Amino acid sequence: MSKVVVVTDSTADIPKELAEQLNITVIPLNVIFSEEETYQDGVTLTSTEFYEKVVAEDRIPSTSQPTPYQFEELYRELLTEEDTTIISIHLSSKMSGTYQAAMIAKQSLDLSDKLHVIDSKRASYAIGIIVVEVAKMAKEGKSVEECLSRIDELMNDTKVYFLVDTLEFLQKNGRIGKASAMLGSLLKIKPILSLTEDGEVYPVEKVRGQKKALSRILEVLRDQYGQDRVHVGVSHAVNEELAREMLDRMRAEFNVESEVMTDIGAVIGAHVGPGTVAFSITKA
Repeated sequence: MSKVVVVTDSTADIPKELAEQLNITVIPLNVIFSEEETYQDGVTLTSTEFYEKVVAEDRIPSTSQPTPYQFEELYRELLTEEDTTIISIHLSSKMSGTYQAAMIAKQSLDLSDKLHVIDSKRASYAIGIIVVEVAKMAKEGKSVEECLSRIDELMNDTKVYFLVDTLEFLQKNGRIGKASAMLGSLLKIKPILSLTEDGEVYPVEKVRGQKKALSRILEVLRDQYGQDRVHVGVSHAVNEELAREMLDRMRAEFNVESEVMTDIGAVIGAHVGPGTVAFSITKA
């Protein structure tokens, strides 16, 4: 039976120790402050360093995906072992060119049977939650077909909600207008964002005050998952206190089979800003 190797990118926000434990290969995206100042997400710039830099320098960087050549090099390296098949799961193609770069590499290497590139249509640990489940299956020796079938189920079941603390980053990234950002900040409006089935960011609703926003997210999740057994993940951008509070509430209200708390990395953080907390959930 073919050995399954799982690849993802740094926007999956998987804790480093967990990725190592499950043999998940992570290719980093890039964080660009200037032509002379480019970092690899999670490699040459940690999430903590990123948020400290953003606040200290009052700059919002741009981001870029790995090149097709970098994917080619990685895939070649992983396929040196015989009987290896790669499943490569990436950030929503509506948000980044990462998936497209991986597909170009696949076509260049002509690896239709040995490489499966997946557009997760998700972001942050909503990718991670899928990748981790598949990596566990691979470690247990499950077949490629079993892993791909489970990915289909997970993509149908996995939801993510972002509670954004500041509107500044959304405004600077063109998601909302400057007037809306100023008014929202004055009124302490906390936007709740999610992703469409196609992986595009959309505003679920705007709630005044953090506590009300948290309660609203829990209400939405209860409607969707009820008493189903679930895997949950809470990722945060230097907002550990709120993340722990939400994880405690999810643990109390849901039938949680597994849980992860992690940092929102620099690439996703460049779009949502410090203080953001994201809630990812899927059926176990």
